[in-house]
Amino acid sequence: MYYVKNERNGEEIHDASVNLAIEYYLLNEVELDEPILLFYINDNSIIIGKNQNTYEEVNTQYVEEHGVNVVRRFSGGGAVYHDLGVLCFCFITKDDGDSFRNFKKFTQPVIDALHKMGVEDAELRGRNDLVIGDKKFSGNAMYSKNGRMTAHGTLMFDSKIDAVVGALRPKKHKLESKGIKSIRSRVTNITPYMDDEYQTMNTKEFRERLLLNIFDVDTIEDVQEYVLTDEDWDNIDKFAEKYTANWDWNYGESPNFDLERSERFEGVGTVEVKLNVDKGIITDIKMFGDFFGMGEIEDVEKELVGIKYEYDAIEDALEKIDLKKYIGNITAKEVTSLIY
Repeated sequence: MYYVKNERNGEEIHDASVNLAIEYYLLNEVELDEPILLFYINDNSIIIGKNQNTYEEVNTQYVEEHGVNVVRRFSGGGAVYHDLGVLCFCFITKDDGDSFRNFKKFTQPVIDALHKMGVEDAELRGRNDLVIGDKKFSGNAMYSKNGRMTAHGTLMFDSKIDAVVGALRPKKHKLESKGIKSIRSRVTNITPYMDDEYQTMNTKEFRERLLLNIFDVDTIEDVQEYVLTDEDWDNIDKFAEKYTANWDWNYGESPNFDLERSERFEGVGTVEVKLNVDKGIITDIKMFGDFFGMGEIEDVEKELVGIKYEYDAIEDALEKIDLKKYIGNITAKEVTSLIY
């Protein structure tokens, strides 16, 4: 495995739009003979899932008042808050056909490293969360393209939890489905659970300790690296300009819709549908959510535009689509009942 430092001219990058551009540049353009590991630490940011509606996930007033950067990633899943107390990790590898949605495969090296530092109760629970007891400290997501995939997540090492509470707007039914009352009641930092010898570490020292454990080496100099070249950086800049640093990509327009439906499905996540119907015909439809899909959800939307707003017509159209590819383990009947 190769480790890639997110450093330019000797300076570490803390801009989320650049760090996500590095990640997806490596995924799309840099194919090495072994998997790639990328760690990065972002300044105050909210990272939105590929299929989410930014306006409904973010407390825009808080974001504007506190200078929080909002960036959309290419993977599904939910919105997460980053600050200098959060360590982000990313594994990039070939997609062998069996790894997508297999979060255990990619989170186990991190869990094993945490166990070595005294966090004995750290484990993967549910679809994609790492927890200590009943409290979450990591959310994870995946994205696959052209035979390669990225599996990435956050580690709340010493994050400002009050900022997490202020910046995000979790949906009411999501809270109810998990039997919780607030973000504050279900998240935690890793630091309090670590052995005494690690209590004084900062986020960068924590990252170094993880690297030593994951690569199973004694010194950081023994970690195998791929160093970003000037040509790499030129391409990363172009990628950021087109996507992660682009307002249209991160926010986009939020048009008005006549009908709105939202439901949380076990093992899939939240699926939200907004649509316009004119004279009994679906004229426009958008699907949002924190689900994980390998395909572009726009493909599903296109198949529904122009059909009758009738149960049987909608179900017939959805039966022709591989919904598992786009949304997850969900049936045409379930999606139809949501839309109609």
